[in-house]
Amino acid sequence: MAEYVAFDPNVEVLGAVLLTFFSAAGENIEPVMARYGITDVDPKRWYPQQELLNIYREIAHHPSGMFDLVSIGMRIPEEAAFPPGINSVESAMQSVDVAYHMNHRGGDIGYYRATQVGPDHMMMECRNPYPSDFDYGLLYGLARRFRPSQTAFTVRRDDSQPSRKHGADACTYHVTWG
Repeated sequence: MAEYVAFDPNVEVLGAVLLTFFSAAGENIEPVMARYGITDVDPKRWYPQQELLNIYREIAHHPSGMFDLVSIGMRIPEEAAFPPGINSVESAMQSVDVAYHMNHRGGDIGYYRATQVGPDHMMMECRNPYPSDFDYGLLYGLARRFRPSQTAFTVRRDDSQPSRKHGADACTYHVTWG
């Protein structure tokens, strides 16, 4: 598989995710969503994941698409509520898969696997059909939100590993801070 193709055609996304996406993408996304039949989103209703992936694909084809996808990913941690126990980069990265599974259903949805590599280094394997640039932005936004105050951080896709940008099912990222 690759980006923009659901692993399973039965996978659905909770409407609350679409509302967060809509808020992060801005009001200009409304006509794009309408083209794919997504209007008047109910936060408790389930929607076909493939429709959301089609919207991401359309965004990616704009001249600024890569930047738009990164920006949307970065905004998600600003828009989403987190439980009180999520208070560090490590706990934020480890929570991504739980949140992902709470908001997707209906078959092989993929996963986010967090591995502690060192005291200030997490490796994230993102096996899902979402755009690699979106995942980069999501991880960047999480690191920015949950890093210790005044601490520098980096997020880097591991180009020595398979990538969704080249047809793989997953991308691997390294998140470092300190």
